[in-house]
Amino acid sequence: MITNKTFDEINIGDSAGTQRVLTKQDIDLFGFLSGDMNPTHFSDKYAQMLLERHKLVGHSMWGGALISSLLGNDLPGPGTVYQSQQFEFHNALELGDTIIITVNVISKNAADGSVIFDCRAVNQRDEIIITGIAKVKAPTQKPTDVRSTYTPLQLWDKTAFNRLIDHVKNWDRVPTAVCHPCGKEALEGTIDAALNNLIEPILVGPEAKIRALAESMNLDISSYRLVNAVHSHDAATKAVALCRSGEARALMKGSLHTDELMSAVVPSATGLRTERRISHIFAMDVPTYPRPLFITDAAINIYPTLEDKVDILKNAIQLAHALNIPQPKVAILSAMETVNPKIPSTIEAAALCKMADRGQITGAVIDGPLAFDNAISKEAALIKGIRSPVAGEADILLVPDLEAGNMLAKQLTYLSKADSAGIVIGAKVPIILTSRADSAEARMASCAVAAAFAHWVHEK
Repeated sequence: MITNKTFDEINIGDSAGTQRVLTKQDIDLFGFLSGDMNPTHFSDKYAQMLLERHKLVGHSMWGGALISSLLGNDLPGPGTVYQSQQFEFHNALELGDTIIITVNVISKNAADGSVIFDCRAVNQRDEIIITGIAKVKAPTQKPTDVRSTYTPLQLWDKTAFNRLIDHVKNWDRVPTAVCHPCGKEALEGTIDAALNNLIEPILVGPEAKIRALAESMNLDISSYRLVNAVHSHDAATKAVALCRSGEARALMKGSLHTDELMSAVVPSATGLRTERRISHIFAMDVPTYPRPLFITDAAINIYPTLEDKVDILKNAIQLAHALNIPQPKVAILSAMETVNPKIPSTIEAAALCKMADRGQITGAVIDGPLAFDNAISKEAALIKGIRSPVAGEADILLVPDLEAGNMLAKQLTYLSKADSAGIVIGAKVPIILTSRADSAEARMASCAVAAAFAHWVHEK
């Protein structure tokens, strides 16, 4: 409820406090809003060159803004008017640090209704970050609408992949054949995943090219096995062979085209095929959606048949189980939520639901056809009068074809700022299948998903 302390209610010695962890999102948003794009806040390279501790640091005024929010939200609270603020900045606040802020009333002036606060911010090591003095004009009245709820703007904190990485890195590293890591992002993502204890990489590709790239990026790859290959096709063949022999328990795409890698995976005699159809799954952390979202298939099966979709669905359910979602909710997407003989995807959705009813597909709650809005928005489903145990709570989106899935996943990535991990299931080993345009962070997230799945399969 809206509340504050009026001038008459405030006493000398009153105090308020708050604390916050500095995230990369905080740095990015503050830089965007303030226009302060100093590279020490955004570039690891500059931070290593210019700063004593070689870590990204937050904007000094980000801490100052938190002091302002404490005065405006808590003490005195709504109705407070800033009159002046003096700051001294003592130490930098590094990425991941916790800032603890306190404000204390040190004087009042009844003539003009002003209150003076001593302001202080320290980090989790009790190092002083900010000290200062604030002068505000305190409110003189209480809020009149006591039914109103004070709800500050909140942005979804994208932490799903971070939690997964923290969880998986405590296990044994998964031996992973990394095919043709000859691009900056591919090699950097691989080494980051290794340093985070997710995979044990076997680098497969032109040895001289990989070593030269590592040297140019100042990456130490001396402790990793390197299998020489003449070119990308040769690298794909040799990486798949490592997985067939059991030397590697996962396969990772580097800087080569998906078709090149998959052409070595799909042959029955020399590849990694099983009795189940291979399919791709995007595991996505969408800032505006309160749970991880799996989209399938967006990279392998172009126009899947009903039979294909059974395997695609089983693969996605299996991945959800491996990531500790014991009963995922599956929305089978189409352009509408009713069965229409003119739209084949609606008929296939109905057939898949009936197969689930008869026990041919298990381990999930399945409904469809559902349009995208009904799948992810309970409000949209209610407006349309749709009763569904999945609507608004979907964990898995089964798309009609590759084009729909690929466009949906990339829209979420580029328009909704979603983080994504790409993995192929249904082969003898999980395949980390990222785009050549993906960042090193996306590749590391994909490694975490693959490692979790590989450990789950091994336990089973």
